[in-house]
Amino acid sequence: MHKRHSTTLFIVTLVISGTILFQMGYYLLAMLAGWNVRFNLVAVCHSWLKMIGLSSLEYALNGLVIYTFLFSIYKIISQWVQASRMKKRFEQYKENKLTSEMNEHYGEGHDDFLIFSHPVPLAITMGFKRPKIVLSTGLISLLNEEELKAVIVHEMVHKKNRDPLAIFLMTLCAATMWYIPILKWFNQQYGIIKELLADEYAIEQQGTSVHLGSALLKMLKAGQPENMGFAYASFADTSVNYRMNYLLNPLNGFRLKLPLHITILSLAVFSLISSLFIYALA
Repeated sequence: MHKRHSTTLFIVTLVISGTILFQMGYYLLAMLAGWNVRFNLVAVCHSWLKMIGLSSLEYALNGLVIYTFLFSIYKIISQWVQASRMKKRFEQYKENKLTSEMNEHYGEGHDDFLIFSHPVPLAITMGFKRPKIVLSTGLISLLNEEELKAVIVHEMVHKKNRDPLAIFLMTLCAATMWYIPILKWFNQQYGIIKELLADEYAIEQQGTSVHLGSALLKMLKAGQPENMGFAYASFADTSVNYRMNYLLNPLNGFRLKLPLHITILSLAVFSLISSLFIYALA
């Protein structure tokens, strides 16, 4: 059920965002190349606004299109810069012996783990093409063997599913398409579901939720580092309280209930855009 929810949220987000970005991209190319954009959605908006005497809003639409693309480029560059910076920092404080031991014990034939020296407990999965699990020495010192195994199995799910990439795409769509507010809600729910899926797999592998819950509690009490400014899947900084409640009361299940007012507003905005597009093709 959770997997179906996550897939649905991901696909719907990409469809909504992709539809708008395609139109905006076509419009920008048309302006630069001088193409005939009679059937372009944004061009139809311009014509419609002129017809009702609001031609000054044409500049606002141009601004929205340009802002969306420039902000998208900024987020992509920021992701690359911040991730590269943190990767270098992790490498700088890398514990070679612990890293080798972890890869030999839990790795799947690749350089899957990186252990770095830091007192604060940290467990994240980062990277798009070849995700890597990064653990701190503070985490290893804090948890017992079974708790550490629960964390590792949890992060292995994120690595296998390439969750950092999916999380980044969801976050990018929600940030750039702020005028479709349901995308922000989708992004938040997607993050929760991905953590629940990883939790469920770890519990299934160990046959109990005790070790996972204990690890979460210990990391919560120890405190978490600030957000590092790039997309990654983290063990203990995403909806910890919700996950603890789910571990204690698994029969309650996960209910994906759309917020009514946000859904209506988002549908209204998207329907307006779709209606104008249909009118343009008529």
